[in-house]
Amino acid sequence: FQTSDLAKLALIMFVARMLSRKQENIKDFKTAFLPIMLPVLIVCGLILPANLSTSLLIFFTCIVLMFIGRINMKYVIIMCGLGVVLLSGYVAVKYYSDDRGRVVTWINRVKRFTSGEGSDNYQADQAKIAIATGGLVGKFPGNSTQRNFLPHPYSDFIFAIIIEEYGFIFGGVLMIFLYLLLFFRVIRFINHSPRAFATLLAVGCSFMLVFQAMINMAVAVNLFPVTGQPLPLVSMGGTSTLFTSIALGIIL
Repeated sequence: FQTSDLAKLALIMFVARMLSRKQENIKDFKTAFLPIMLPVLIVCGLILPANLSTSLLIFFTCIVLMFIGRINMKYVIIMCGLGVVLLSGYVAVKYYSDDRGRVVTWINRVKRFTSGEGSDNYQADQAKIAIATGGLVGKFPGNSTQRNFLPHPYSDFIFAIIIEEYGFIFGGVLMIFLYLLLFFRVIRFINHSPRAFATLLAVGCSFMLVFQAMINMAVAVNLFPVTGQPLPLVSMGGTSTLFTSIALGIIL
């Protein structure tokens, strides 16, 4: 059971609820910004040591919600700057301590991504081969060969296998279009929502799913360092599938 998946949904619900309740004093630092931002920082800080990408995903989603909820952007920008400083300080302290944790993994992944060498780039190279051999129309379902060489072809790199089997047009472009269509439809129907809480909650859930999908696709085409983010509704996974379904149920 991945507790971070529960934290994603719970935190989005909390932020949406607090933003809707604080609308009268939304520009105030003490009564609106701090009560919302402190729990976000605490939860993201607890997830950070084990899963940096999930922590950043949750933090960015909450920032987008605050922007939509009319929080004073000056406070948000200051907090983002403080977050960068705290993250840099954490990485520096852990790197020079005896117990480095996953900090070394994060640094190595970034180095491998920029240099093009290492085990992570083996994954990226195999994904590129899958995408290149798929061409425009693909090899057709079930005919993938790179799934035998690509690590995690059923989760982290499922997008590359989809392009290999279904092609760039019916696999890659169609998948991106469907996720963007999902987000577009949510934006369309929230215009008719009479309540701020429902609106913010639907936007938060849909943005989280679409943003996570874009990160997964970016990793598969080597536009982003390797992360462990699954492709919502597509990648194999227990907890992820469960909470993705709950998020879609909330949106509906």
